[in-house]
Amino acid sequence: MKKAYLGALSIAAAAMIAATFASTAYADHNDPKEGKMVVDDRRSGYTYAIKETQAIQDDDFENPAMIWVEDGGQLWEEVDGKAGKSCQSCHNDAFETMKGVAAAYPKYDAKIKKLKNLEQQINTCRTERMQAKAWKYESNELLQMTMFVRHQSRGMPVNVSIDDEAAQFFAKGKEFYYQRRGALDMACKHCHEDNPGKYARANLLTQGQINGFPTYRLKWQKPGSVHRRFRGCNKNIRAQPLKYGSDEYTNLELYVAWRGRGLPVETPAVRN
Repeated sequence: MKKAYLGALSIAAAAMIAATFASTAYADHNDPKEGKMVVDDRRSGYTYAIKETQAIQDDDFENPAMIWVEDGGQLWEEVDGKAGKSCQSCHNDAFETMKGVAAAYPKYDAKIKKLKNLEQQINTCRTERMQAKAWKYESNELLQMTMFVRHQSRGMPVNVSIDDEAAQFFAKGKEFYYQRRGALDMACKHCHEDNPGKYARANLLTQGQINGFPTYRLKWQKPGSVHRRFRGCNKNIRAQPLKYGSDEYTNLELYVAWRGRGLPVETPAVRN
C-alpha cells in the first residue's frame, strides 16, 4: 500500500511540474545578446537575467560582489599559518600568475587520485604550504579567496579537461546529472536541458551554467558557491542534499563546467 501511494504521489508531482513548465514561455525581451555570453547552443545565465540585474553585474562600482573580490585580494597578501607565508609568497602577483587558472577547475589531482575543485585547492595550499587551518565551505574567507582567484580569469573561456584520468570522474558527474532523485523524481536535465527559458512557478529556468560562480544572488544577499546551488536544487526536488565538497558534487561540477565550455568566466556574476 505504501509503495503504491508513493508511486501515485510521484506521478502526480511529475504531472504538476510538467504543467508548470509548459504554462509560461520565455519572454521575448530576454532574448540572448550576441557575442561572448552565447557560444554555439550554450548560454550564460546572464542572458536570462532582466536588464536591471545585468546592469548591476556590468558595473563594477554597482556590483556588490566586488567588495568580496577586494577582500579576497587582501587575504591574498595576508600571512597566516605556522610557515609564515601568504598566497603571495608562492604565487606573487595574482593578476599574472592566476590568469586562466580557475577556468580549468575542477581538475584531476594525482596525489589524491580524484578531482579537486578550486575551493579544495585553496585549502590544500593553506594546510600543506602555509600550515594554516583550512577554511570552511561557504565561509566568508573561502568565498572571498575563490572569487578573487576566479576574477583573475574573468572573460576567459571555461576550459576544463575531461580526458585521461579525469574521464572517469566526468562520467560519474554526467551520470549524476541525468539520474532521477527525490520525491519529485527529477534529474538536473529536466530543468536545465529540457526546459530552459520556461518558468517553474515564479522561477525562470536557465541552462544552469556555472561560469559565474561563486555568484552573488540577490535572493541570498551574498555570494554562494556552486555546491550551495547544487544543494539548493536537490532540496527543490525534495532530494537529500550532499555535503559541500563531496566527491559527487565535485564530479558534477566538472560535468556542468564542461556543459558551459567556451563561455567566459564571469566571476563575480550577479543573479536574481
